[in-house]
Amino acid sequence: MTQESVEKKQKLVQSEQNGWLPPSVKEMKDPFQFASATHHSKIPERIAESPNEPVYLGVDEAGRGPVLGPMVYGIAYCLEKYSKELKKFGFADSKTLKEEKRTELFQIMDQEEHELNVNVGWATRTMTARDISSGMLQPSHGKGSYNLNEQAHDATIQLVREVIQSGVNVKYLYVDTVGPPTTYQAKLQREFPGINVTVAKKADSIYPIVSTASVVAKVTRDMNLQYYVDNLATIDDGRKLGSGYPSDPNTSKWLNGMVDPVFGWNFGLVRFSWQTAKDSLVRNGAVDVIYEHDCVKNDAGYVEIDSFFTEKADKIGRDFYGKSVTL
Repeated sequence: MTQESVEKKQKLVQSEQNGWLPPSVKEMKDPFQFASATHHSKIPERIAESPNEPVYLGVDEAGRGPVLGPMVYGIAYCLEKYSKELKKFGFADSKTLKEEKRTELFQIMDQEEHELNVNVGWATRTMTARDISSGMLQPSHGKGSYNLNEQAHDATIQLVREVIQSGVNVKYLYVDTVGPPTTYQAKLQREFPGINVTVAKKADSIYPIVSTASVVAKVTRDMNLQYYVDNLATIDDGRKLGSGYPSDPNTSKWLNGMVDPVFGWNFGLVRFSWQTAKDSLVRNGAVDVIYEHDCVKNDAGYVEIDSFFTEKADKIGRDFYGKSVTL
């Protein structure tokens, strides 16, 4: 880790001392590498004490649409018999809760000895803007685009699999859908044949365990972005990042005011694959860049030499050279 990275890590610790941060943000190893990361809580005591009892697990995400910052997948899990208890704490679709309430809920989940802490486990997968765009912008003649839905599916599968591998007896899986619910449910059911899988629209407002996952994802996403708001002041000319959504005036001003003509933006905070970012580059005079893979010509393949002496030669010439050829 570089000296600069150490100093920025120290700032993160200072931020935590000034106010609570979730472990999914506090324990970022090197924030300015903008590398995607996974964080798991410890296995809750009640689940560890009853390893054979069935467990409910919910999945939701936050930050799918923003042009700045990560998309975070969150999961939460508890014993089946405890799942109904979540309602009494006020868990709901995170978008319907005020920021203070979301933070309060996640904070008490993080407090040792609290009822939620000993009953509910959680995990996050923070997918950075850098990695999201790197996947989506892969050249078509290589692996091809790793689209956002595929990335989301893989993040979900990874988190669920890791919880199962830790010894948790997951028997019911509830997921807020990405894409058509029926197709996604069938995919997850194939991945986890021993689990009862339910994929639904608005699952975060229907199933309390998904509501809990929604809070975990949303707070992690918001506080992750807030960390950069607090620590980019020396290199972003003091502009406010805003929420990261294209409709946010502060985000729009920052995005359009920080364009480098060659590199676009010097931070792994921007989703270059978003149309909003592409439009900003064009609008603000970024130079056209030709990448090496764009120079690779498609090979039309070999043909028999005698084909050049047939009545089809003229057509073959056009196929190869884009114009009529007289042989």
